[in-house]
This record gives sequence, C-alpha cells and structure tokens, in this order.
Amino acid sequence: MTARWLVRRLALGVLVLLVVSILVFLVTQALPGDVARIVLGKDATVEQVTALRHQLGLDQPLVSQYGRWLGGLLTGDPGVSLQNREPVSEILGPRMLNSFTLGFVSMLLILPLSVVAGVLSAAHRDSFADKAFVAVTSLSMALPPFVVGMLLIALFATSMLGVLPGVSDIPPGDLPWWHPAELVLPVATLAFMGVMYLGRLVRASVIDALDSEYAQMAVLKGLSRRRVLFRHALPNALAASLPAAGLVAAVTITGVVVVEYVYSYPGLGTALVSAVNSHDLPVLQACVLILAATYYLCNLLADVLAAAERAR
Repeated sequence: MTARWLVRRLALGVLVLLVVSILVFLVTQALPGDVARIVLGKDATVEQVTALRHQLGLDQPLVSQYGRWLGGLLTGDPGVSLQNREPVSEILGPRMLNSFTLGFVSMLLILPLSVVAGVLSAAHRDSFADKAFVAVTSLSMALPPFVVGMLLIALFATSMLGVLPGVSDIPPGDLPWWHPAELVLPVATLAFMGVMYLGRLVRASVIDALDSEYAQMAVLKGLSRRRVLFRHALPNALAASLPAAGLVAAVTITGVVVVEYVYSYPGLGTALVSAVNSHDLPVLQACVLILAATYYLCNLLADVLAAAERAR
C-alpha cells in the first residue's frame, strides 16, 4: 500500500459521493407530491403555493437547484428544513451524535465478542457447541435486523420479562449515554447481528490457520495445541479478519436506520423516515448523504486494512 494508492482511493471516494449526491437529489425530487402543497396543507390557495415554490426555489431548473444545494453542502450549509424552518445542521447534529454513539458502542461489543466466539468455536471444531454456533450464525444471516429487534422487544420489554424499555425515548438535548437503559436493546440488536457475521469469519480464519503447514509443524515439534492456537494461529487469523471488521462497521451503520425505527431511537434513521413521510427534502438529502459518506469511509478502512495485510 502506498500514499499514491490512498490518494487515488480518496479521489475515487469524492467522485462516488458526487454521483451519490446527484442520484439522491434526483430521486428525492421525483418523490410524488408537491413539496409546497405538503408544507402549506391542502387548504392553501394556488397563490400561496406558487409564492412558496418561488421562495424555496422550486420553480427553478433542476440544474440550478442542484448547484445551489451542492454549493451549500460544500460551505457547510445543507439548507433549512421545509417542515419546521430550522437549519438542517441544527436538526441533524444531535441525531448524528446519537446514531454514531449507537454504532460505536455496538462495534466496541462486536469486535471482542466476535473474536472470543470465533476462537472458541474453532478450538472445539465439530463439537456440539461449534455446530450450534454455526447453526445460529446461519439462522441470523436469514433474519433482518427489524425481526431481531422485535424478538428482543417481545422478550425483554413486554410482560414476559419487562426489564428494559422497548422505546428509546431520549429527551432532546440529553446525551445518549445519560440513558443507558434505552441503549441496551438497540445496541444488543446491532451487536448480535455483527457478532454472528464476524464471529463466523474469525472461526473460519482460525481453522484455516490451524490447518496450515506452519501450525502442523509446530504441533510436530511438540508444542501444545493451546500454545499453537494463541501464539501462532490466532495472530494470523485476526490479521486476516481485520478487513471484514471494516465491512461489519459499514453494515452496522446502515443497520442503524432500521434499528432506530424499530426502537424509536432519536437518530439519523428516525429523522430519515420522518423526512420521507413529510417530504422534507433538505433533511432527507442530508441524512442519505451522511449515511453514504460513512458507509464509504468504513469500506475504505476495510480496503486499507486488506492492503496492509497483503503487504505484510
């Protein structure tokens, strides 16, 4: 991996995000319904609707609208919400913190738990526990996040146990870690999906390392299986699994949208759904771009880790 390669990837990322911004703008503009009519209500007169369309610049050509919107993004001004006339940055700032807190805490759990689960499963290959782990990971890959979320709500937030809140009601202005109980179920949903995916990859990497020639040679030299596992197989297996961790982070960020909607968690996901329902284009466009940029950065991290591993 060289600095030249990294610069090329960053330049490609800028181009990708530019294309994404164009697609986001065109798709949101194609949503059914007149934005001005939705904002003013069905009782608004034609003159009022026309005046608001002119005020919002919706009567200008799409190229001009896109240029003005892109210029605002580049200067740190994503616009003003059509629904409540507040700056989009002020609306999404706290929600970004909530979403990234949710994703960060989930990754803090996913990484160590995946390593422990994968290593234990590989170390006891073909045992009942290993077969159970493989079966559960296979089942989890067939379950979308909202199903896992609903199952956790049914188990922990209803009359069955009733020990945790099923709705993450964090008051505006409060930091998410001030309300740890509201974070438990959303984090558990994301962590479960991530551990099942990454843990299976770690298991496969450890098994490949244990079956390699250098590990077999170490066993023939008299080293214990435990020593071979932790001193020889595990470091190589973890290095091979690192790129997958970046992909899991990307999937976790996108999964945040669904999980936040299930638990009514006040983050980017619920803001995105609300913006779609209210036809609030500036908020909708900003949410999609933030998620797309975060997804790309996580993928870039995965590529950098993969390139570093190949060069090792």
